[in-house]
Amino acid sequence: MDVSRTTSRFSFASNCGLFPVKCGNLRRYARGGGDLVGNSVTLRVSGGSRRVKSLVSNASARGGDEVETVVIERPGLAPFQVLAGSPAPLGATACDGGVNFAIYSSGATAAALCLFTLSDLTANRVTEEVVLDPLINRTGNVWHVFLQGELDDMVYGYKFDGKLSPREGHYFDYSRILLDPYAKAVISRGEYGVLGPGGECWPQMAGMIPVSNEEFDWEGDLPLQYPQKDLIIYEMHVRGFTKHDSSEIDSPGTYISAIKKLDHLKELGINCIELMPCHEFNELEYFSYNSVLGENKLNFWGYSTVSYFSPMIRYSSAGLANCGRDAINEFKTLIREAHKRGIEVLLDVVFNHTAEGNENGPMISFRGIDNSTYYMLAPKGEFYNYSGCGNTFNCNHPVVRQFIVDCLRYWVTEMHVDGFRFDLASIMTRSCSLWDPVNVYGNPIEGDMVTTGTPVGGPPVIEMISNDPILCKVKLIAEAWDAGGLYQVGSFPHSGIWSEWNGQYRDIVRQFIKGTDGFAGAFAQCLCGSPNLYQDGGRKPWHSINFICAHDGFTLADLVTYNNKSNLSNGEDNRDGENHNLSWNCGEEGEFASITVRRLRKRQMRNFFLCLMVSQGVPMIYMGDEYGHTKGGNNNTYCHDNYFNYFRWDRKEESSSDFYRFCRLMIKFRYECESLGLDEFPTAERLQWHGHQPKTPDWSETSRFVAFTMSDSLKGEIYVAFNTSHLPVTVTLPERSGYRWEPLVDTSKPVPYDFLSDDVPDRATAVKLYSHFLDANLYPMLSYSSVILILQPDA
Repeated sequence: MDVSRTTSRFSFASNCGLFPVKCGNLRRYARGGGDLVGNSVTLRVSGGSRRVKSLVSNASARGGDEVETVVIERPGLAPFQVLAGSPAPLGATACDGGVNFAIYSSGATAAALCLFTLSDLTANRVTEEVVLDPLINRTGNVWHVFLQGELDDMVYGYKFDGKLSPREGHYFDYSRILLDPYAKAVISRGEYGVLGPGGECWPQMAGMIPVSNEEFDWEGDLPLQYPQKDLIIYEMHVRGFTKHDSSEIDSPGTYISAIKKLDHLKELGINCIELMPCHEFNELEYFSYNSVLGENKLNFWGYSTVSYFSPMIRYSSAGLANCGRDAINEFKTLIREAHKRGIEVLLDVVFNHTAEGNENGPMISFRGIDNSTYYMLAPKGEFYNYSGCGNTFNCNHPVVRQFIVDCLRYWVTEMHVDGFRFDLASIMTRSCSLWDPVNVYGNPIEGDMVTTGTPVGGPPVIEMISNDPILCKVKLIAEAWDAGGLYQVGSFPHSGIWSEWNGQYRDIVRQFIKGTDGFAGAFAQCLCGSPNLYQDGGRKPWHSINFICAHDGFTLADLVTYNNKSNLSNGEDNRDGENHNLSWNCGEEGEFASITVRRLRKRQMRNFFLCLMVSQGVPMIYMGDEYGHTKGGNNNTYCHDNYFNYFRWDRKEESSSDFYRFCRLMIKFRYECESLGLDEFPTAERLQWHGHQPKTPDWSETSRFVAFTMSDSLKGEIYVAFNTSHLPVTVTLPERSGYRWEPLVDTSKPVPYDFLSDDVPDRATAVKLYSHFLDANLYPMLSYSSVILILQPDA
């Protein structure tokens, strides 16, 4: 890199921007009520043809001192003026006439702002470098500068100097150009899966510089604000949703293409999508040749954040166009169009670790800016690894928790998202690093103390989010465990507003539906919204996010097809992924099975889905489960950018008259039943348990039968029963004088008689076939089946 140094002495007049920035309007003040200040600033400018020009103004009111400002002239580019800037807000902020830059770093002794044109960034060459003067460009632990002029076509990064001592937690290295944690768009590679210049997996990254006139037409978009009890959540991967050729869509795998398939979700009955990570990450993080599949491994899922404010640029059809601003607008368009269809959007956020990994990982941003602030460190600088991914974000440090709140607020106010699911959220309840207690408290600590990583009862970051006037009104969902063994399902600090991924629901339902003894009582708790977990803590059924399958683990089809994981295609000798899947292959391993086994598998899939729809709490469906997507038994497809993770639109069409139809009708039925999305846990006034005989439930260890009736203001009353035994049974139904039970759902019946919707041909005849049983108040249930009956007036 050809670098020349030019030093110019200059002073700051009353328009230097020394104090806080008001959005869209930089309020500028002079120190000492308008006095002129003389200080030195060093400007490092790349390229010998560029020069620094001093402009002399009028003398000041005090003593006639000469006032100088600095203007950087750039051949072919507009000049800009360098002013002191403001310490707030953090990040790059477009203001009247320029941009204010502010970044936190408590340990740095020197800092510089680096500017790039896109061509220079690709060539790994700094276009302009402005060295910051700690006397002028630093307030407390915030470095800042204001650049007055046109910077529309440039991007930026920072350099920091200071102590390089990993044992003390410091990684300052002035040769590294670092990404601003508050950057609103990250510019590096523009095309998904394509290496950078020179075959780089990690080319230089830089942040987009905002412009003051950038506007997006929200077309009057407002939050939908559905009551959480009414949600049907769909966990979706943006790229995987439309990348398969069968999507037959332009720009597959992007935000824009996802919009064109939202009508599928509306037809299915989904009113909330949970997007797997859309924060900027590097899909080439695991880039290596996978000899098993003959292709390269990628980080497909995206649980390895590079930048928390930036949407994933390579999920946009625009790529790097307009320095990433077009990509931001594409993401906003996805939110707007989802809202038009009555669909809320939640983001899966990963505040438990970053892509920088442990001490052997890349230095991208946080580590080089202030490692001991952003990460949990042991006394000798080692990285705590409660995430299982090399580092742990120091969430409860005052600076970091403010960063998290600022980030969440940005996505709500600027991007219009409706809430968040927090990956490995239990890490957010662990105490922050106390690696230097002498500096923190002024003297050595004696006796009991809260050590780094200890779970705390009132985690500051959770309290900040919960009490924030904006964030307390959006959906907040915790994955209430982490890789360090902390498991908080039912006990996550909640403030009455946090929900949880209910992992116990998943495990119990899987075991009961496949016919494992000893789970009848626990299964009944799941149907009621898990009051055993949530009622004593003052929470409601809708604080439980119920799911059978998610991105991590077997799909619904694989859950009934494989007893064992089949992850050889990951290239890790089948060592990765969960070994205890609580699955059952219905008698034969793998997809190629007898007709009898395949029929049983479809029945089991319907049983699982019916259970999800009749349970109190909030149901969540994994993308593709509505048509029976298979990953061939691979329960850890994090590294596959291929058919494993792609939604198969051709398969969805094939199953449109089969399982997809069943799922769509079951969701519709849930909406139609007032009693299946209650605000409160059901009581005996509404709910009654039954066994093979009315009012005689069997909660014994060998019971494989659970049934209940539920009074419903819209349906009158419904009867739901699960027979997970290998033996058929004839059940006696509760008597209701003047009424008779009419079958609606029977998972043992062939399509379309598994769900007797009004459009079923010869529906009346199909119902009449049951009449000899129903006249005797009986109903026959095959093994591994479930039913729903509706109370109707007796003709």
